[in-house]
Amino acid sequence: MADSQLQRLVEVMDRLRSPGGCPWDAEQTHESLIKYLLEESYEFIDAIETDDRAGMREELGDVLLQVYFHSRIAQDHPTDPFSIEDVAGAIADKLISRHPHVFENLEVSGTDEIIENWEAIKAREKGRTSAIDGIAMSQPALPLVAKILYRAEKYNVDLDLNSYSSEKATEKSVGVALASVIAWAHENDIDPENALRAQAREMIRQIQASEKQA
Repeated sequence: MADSQLQRLVEVMDRLRSPGGCPWDAEQTHESLIKYLLEESYEFIDAIETDDRAGMREELGDVLLQVYFHSRIAQDHPTDPFSIEDVAGAIADKLISRHPHVFENLEVSGTDEIIENWEAIKAREKGRTSAIDGIAMSQPALPLVAKILYRAEKYNVDLDLNSYSSEKATEKSVGVALASVIAWAHENDIDPENALRAQAREMIRQIQASEKQA
């Protein structure tokens, strides 16, 4: 049933994008759909957090639509086309490659080693040599900084940041502290997103400087 419905979605998407289909769908580009991909993802997260099962099913379908929509647009590229089959094949190959403990019977000690293996395989596949390679700079500043911190820790790079290790960190206390900093920024007419993004760029500069010295 799943395969037939997935194929049905391919056929529906193809009809919408083909001559005689929907003019709006035919006009869309990867760029014009970016906002919808973000919106649908956030709406799916909202459904998860409210335990809305019907909403999860609907919003996950909207996210899936974006994958199919982008893949159908990609088929029309004049020099480098690809289809939903290419997308699915690539991710299946990636999952097999990055799970040798499942598909190659590699023995691992636990989830920590699984994550280490995943990162090592990914770095090898993509030819990554820097801690910042592959970080999505267009993501919001908060997850961007979190990713930079994660990579710095993985690559053993020390960053020059204020330490709050003397204070007890809980989800509530961290949330209060973050909200206070955002309020402080607003009181001083500073955009906290831009301020944090500027700090992210400084952290990247520190990592790059450290790597040049290594």
